Amino acid sequence: MDPDRFRQATPEDARALLDVERAAGIAALGHIFPPGMYPFPADEVLATWNAALTEPGVRVLVLDDDADPGRLACFVAHDSRLLRHLAVHPSRWGTGLARAAMDAAVAQMQDPRLWCLADNDQAIGFYEHLGWRRTGRTQAAEYPPFPDEVEMVLPRD
Repeated sequence: MDPDRFRQATPEDARALLDVERAAGIAALGHIFPPGMYPFPADEVLATWNAALTEPGVRVLVLDDDADPGRLACFVAHDSRLLRHLAVHPSRWGTGLARAAMDAAVAQMQDPRLWCLADNDQAIGFYEHLGWRRTGRTQAAEYPPFPDEVEMVLPRD
């Protein structure tokens, strides 16, 4: 997958970003945020996307879904040091899009860092496979039930 296929998101992409994040979150994180107990915080996530799309220094790269026009296949958001968000629509899992998105972001970052839910074994395994390492730092996630997140860094040799 060519990282050059990604484009910079615009404010008009906010709802599509929300849709991918919701689909991926529900599919991957039900064991952390049980849907009946903790509904997806759509309003808060949309507000976060609207802010990120206009925040100086933040890049939000998206890939349009060729198989479903009008939908995004994946996205990655970052600033110069922090990988803020990465998600692939579940219909496109296993196609290399997450790695391509990660490559596109990391190429533009200095001293890359990210925070990941501690119980998101799939994501942590992916990051570790790409060379990311846990720092030992933790923090509470921003949404109930406020599970732990772990900080990871990508060492550069």
